[in-house]
Amino acid sequence: MSSSALSKRQRLQNLATGQPVDRPAVALWRHFPGDDARPDDLAAAHIWWQRTFDWDLLKVTPSSSYCIQDWGVQAAWQGGDEGTWTYRNTVIQQPKDWARLAVLDPSAGALGQARQAVAAVCQAVGPDVPVLMTIFSPLAQAKNLAGPNLLPHLRQHPDAVLAGLETIAQSVLRYVDALADTGIAGLFYAVQLADPSRLSRAEYQQFGQPLDLRILHAAGGWFNMLHAHGLGVYFDLLAGYPVQALNWHDREGGPSLTQGGALFSGALSGGLDRRTVHLAAPADVQREGADARQQTAGQRLILSTGCVSMTNAPLSNLWAARRCVEA
Repeated sequence: MSSSALSKRQRLQNLATGQPVDRPAVALWRHFPGDDARPDDLAAAHIWWQRTFDWDLLKVTPSSSYCIQDWGVQAAWQGGDEGTWTYRNTVIQQPKDWARLAVLDPSAGALGQARQAVAAVCQAVGPDVPVLMTIFSPLAQAKNLAGPNLLPHLRQHPDAVLAGLETIAQSVLRYVDALADTGIAGLFYAVQLADPSRLSRAEYQQFGQPLDLRILHAAGGWFNMLHAHGLGVYFDLLAGYPVQALNWHDREGGPSLTQGGALFSGALSGGLDRRTVHLAAPADVQREGADARQQTAGQRLILSTGCVSMTNAPLSNLWAARRCVEA
């Protein structure tokens, strides 16, 4: 590392504000299935991941169900490249079930265990590594609480769903507050259903956006990243969110980094197709990385995939991604 290299924090801050950087940032993240069932093992897996690859930021990725298990959702790791758990039940069956949700205790159950893990990660990697904690939006949580019942309830019983979403949002806000003393740099805030295949723009503006903005305005931290999950997302809508970075499926669903950079003024997280990192060769990863640097002129870029990397991605491809920013 040259004497002129920026710290990870300064690099991210410069990327988010359009200031010059010594190089683009790079970070990949993934699930650690099986290990994510226990906080100590989840923390150890992330510590290994960071110490092995020296990413510019470390996203902590608990099991995909961690935020809703305390409402009675049952899920388990049953295999798969992505590393997500399989849901075995839905707790919202009837419209009246939305009113039965209670605000969760952020220090108890699965939420408390995830907080324990991220605090251990921050302590182990130290203040020089920016750590982001994954938080799912209320609507994303509602999707897994209600399964196929969500959209019919949303359209036929909107008041019931809005009441349930408010309870979920209150739980998220309490959890965000409980994370404040863990040492995280900010949130990795994952938005789902903000695309026309699931909700109309007006529906997302009614059921998703107001709670997203309330949570993000309360988030604190110095580096928060929005993850826009899905293909064909309402990018112009999400680009106005108060975050320092935006991650989306630029290779799979667009817009491109160039197009996204014209709409969002912060750091752009993407450039690598996760199918390339999973199934192609290191040279293909390097080609996509070089193209991402060209699209962004090497500025405002956090080289990453548009979502989690696969658990069985070749190590040579991971190293290729890491080397892309050093050239």
